Amino acid sequence: MSPETYENGINPLDPVQSLKSPPSIPDVERVAHPQNTILAEDSAVTKAEKIERHGGPDDFVESEAKRIKVNVSANEETKGNGATAGERPKGIAPIKPESVSVEKQITLRDDDAAEGAAHEPARQPSDNRGKRKEKSRGQNTSRNFGSSKDEVGLCGSRMTRPEFSPNECQYGEKCRFEHDLRKYLKDWKREDLTTFEGICPIWKTNGREAEDGRKELILTENPETNNPSKLEVKSASSGTLNDIPVQARTDLTKRKFKTPKADAYNKWLDTQTQKPEDQTDGQAVKKNADLEDDVDSQKQDREDNRARYISPPFLPSEKRRVYFGPDTPVLAPLTTQGNLPFRRLCVNLGAQLTYSEMAMSLPLIQGQKSEWALMRAHETEATPPSLSPSSAVVKDYDNARDLKFGAQIAANKPWQAVKTAEILTTLCPHLRLIDLNCGCPIDLVYRAGAGSALLDSQAKLEKIVRGMNAVSNDVPITVKIRMGTKDNKPTALKLVERLVYGGEEAQIYGRGSSGAAAITLHGRSRQQRYTKSADWEYIADCAALIKRFNEKGDELVDTVNEADPRTQPAGGKVYFIGNGDCYSHDDYQRHLSEAKVDSVMVARGALIKPWVFEEIEKGQYLDKSATERLALVEQYVRYGLETWGSDEMGVGTTRRFLLEWLSFAYRYVPVGILEHLPPRLQDRPPAWRGRNELETLLASDNYKDWIKISEMFLGPAHNNFRFEPKHKSNSYEIEAEG
Repeated sequence: MSPETYENGINPLDPVQSLKSPPSIPDVERVAHPQNTILAEDSAVTKAEKIERHGGPDDFVESEAKRIKVNVSANEETKGNGATAGERPKGIAPIKPESVSVEKQITLRDDDAAEGAAHEPARQPSDNRGKRKEKSRGQNTSRNFGSSKDEVGLCGSRMTRPEFSPNECQYGEKCRFEHDLRKYLKDWKREDLTTFEGICPIWKTNGREAEDGRKELILTENPETNNPSKLEVKSASSGTLNDIPVQARTDLTKRKFKTPKADAYNKWLDTQTQKPEDQTDGQAVKKNADLEDDVDSQKQDREDNRARYISPPFLPSEKRRVYFGPDTPVLAPLTTQGNLPFRRLCVNLGAQLTYSEMAMSLPLIQGQKSEWALMRAHETEATPPSLSPSSAVVKDYDNARDLKFGAQIAANKPWQAVKTAEILTTLCPHLRLIDLNCGCPIDLVYRAGAGSALLDSQAKLEKIVRGMNAVSNDVPITVKIRMGTKDNKPTALKLVERLVYGGEEAQIYGRGSSGAAAITLHGRSRQQRYTKSADWEYIADCAALIKRFNEKGDELVDTVNEADPRTQPAGGKVYFIGNGDCYSHDDYQRHLSEAKVDSVMVARGALIKPWVFEEIEKGQYLDKSATERLALVEQYVRYGLETWGSDEMGVGTTRRFLLEWLSFAYRYVPVGILEHLPPRLQDRPPAWRGRNELETLLASDNYKDWIKISEMFLGPAHNNFRFEPKHKSNSYEIEAEG
C-alpha cells in the first residue's frame, strides 16, 4: 500500500476503516497537542477510544509540578515572554496563527525527562538489616516492556537445521518447546503480517525459492569446518559487521581470551601508580630540582618496561589517519536510540560518521552478549566518508581505508579501558576509532567513576588515553567530554590542554601528548544535563587552544625543536568537534564559522529530524511532508526487522525501539508552519494542528498514537507487549483481544 494512502487517513490494516472519528462521535478538531490531558483534541486517537482506555476526563488527575502552562493567545503571545511586537518569543516555537489551535497551552518539558531521572543525591548506607528493601527511585529504574513471543516457541534444535534432518534435542520429551515445525507454523505462530506487500523483509534480502515453491532461508555450511552439524542460517546479520565468533565470547566469559599487550601494560601501570607524582592531578609533589635526578632512571625504566611486551605496542604516530571536516557531519553516540537501524537510516540521509551506543568496558571484557551486540555495524557504515576536493586532510590520510563507524566505551579504571581497547581491535576489524566517553551524566555511570566522573580525575583520564593508545594497534583513540561536572565551574579548557600537551609529569619525563586523535566537547556541564542552551562560546575557546597546538606543531616541522613523532597523535594534528543544539544546516554552518571547530556532532537534532544531514549536504531547509516522514518510519521498520528478526520477538523488539525513536520524532514542527527561521532545538510549540490528518498524528505526544503508527507496519501489538515512555510514569498495555 502506498504512503499516500496513509496521508489520506486510511488504516492499512483495515482499508475500509478510517482513522477519523466514527459518525456517532461528534467531530472534533484534530490538534497536535503537546500535553497529556485526556481530551479528544490532544491526539489523533478518537474520543471513544480515550474514554474506553482512561475513563472520562474528570477521572484523570495530573500533578501541576509536571507541567508548565503558558498562555499564548493572539493578544498575549509576545507580551507574556517579555518580547515586543515583531520579536521572536524565547522558548516558544513561532507557529503561524492559522496553525495554532483554539486551546492555547504549551508543555515546556526538557530532555532530562526523555533521557532519565534528574540527579539524586547518593543515599547513605542503612543499618536497617532484615527490613524490606527500599524501592528503586527515578523514572527509568525498571521500565517493563512485557514480552513478545509465541505461545509455544520452536525448539532451538530445529531453528537452524533443515526440516528433515534436525539436531537432537538434549531435553528430549521434557523439552517445553515445539519440535514439529509444521505444527509450530500451524498452531503456535501468529499470523504473518500483511504489510510490506506480504513479503518478509528478511526473506526478500536473504531468501530463495526452493524447487517445490516453498520459501526458506538459505542454509550455508561453515567454511571453517566440514562438520555437517555446523550449518548456519544466513539471516539478516549477513549485512552486518563486527559479529564476533561465539567461541571468542565464550573465551571472554571463561577468562581465557588472551590480551598480552594489555596485561603487560597494566602490569607496568601498577608500578607507576605507586609514584606520588602519578597520584596527583597535575601537580607534582617533588620540586623540579628533585625530579632532575630521576629523569634518566625514568627513561631507562620506560625502555625496560617496553621491552617486556610480547610485541611492541603501536605508538600514536603509527595510527591510521582519520579526518574530521566541514563535509563530515557526525551522528553522536545515542543510548537506546542510536541502534543499528537508526544509524543505517541516518547514513542513507547523509551522516558521514557514526558511533555505537555507549558500551560499558567490564561487560565487554566479560563477554556479555547484550553489550557486544552494540558493536555491530551495518555494511553501509564501512564505506569511506565523502570528501570535497578542498578538504584539508593530514599527510598520509587514505580515504579508501577510512570508514564511518566508531565504537564508544565507558570505563572507570585504567586496566578496564586498556584491556577493552585490545579486545575490540582484535575482534572488531571494522572500527574507525575507539571513543572514550567522559561526558555521560547518568547517576549510575557517574557514581561508578565512569562517564563525566572522569572530568574531575584528569590524571586518571590522561593515563587511560595513553594506555588505550599503547594497545589499540592502528585504531586511533578519541575522547568525548563535557564542560565540567558543575554549572559555572568549567574545567574542559584545562582538560583539553592536558590531553593535547600532556600533564606536568608527562612534560617533565618527555612523554608528550596523550595521543588523542580527536576531542569532542559537549557545551554543557554534567549538572546542566540537557537543559538550557549549549555554550558555544566556551567551545570556541577550547577550539582556539587546539588550533594553537596544531599551528605550533606545523611551525616546528623539520626543525631541531620538532616534537618526537612517537608522542604525537596521528599526523601531528588533533581534531576538535563541537556538540550541542545543532538542529539545522544554519546551526551547523554557524558553529563551523564562529566556533572554528573542525566538525559538528548532531545528537537530539537527528532524533527529531534524521534528514538534518540531508539539509546540511544541500544547504537548505527541507519541508518534509507527512507522507515522506511516514516513509522514513517504514524504512526504519524494515531495517529493524532485518536486524532483530521477523519472528514474534523480532517484531516486538522493532516495535519497542521504533516507539523510543517516535518519543523524540513527534517534536518535529514542519518549517512550513513556522513564522520565523531557523527552528531552535530548545523551543516548544503551542498546541498546533497539522496540514493534514497524518501530520497531526505524527505530531501527537500521546504514546498510544505512537502505538497506532507502529501497527501500520507491524500489525497489532502482542497481548503481553507494554511500552513505558521515559518521560511518563504510566505505561501502555494493550487490551487483550476479546
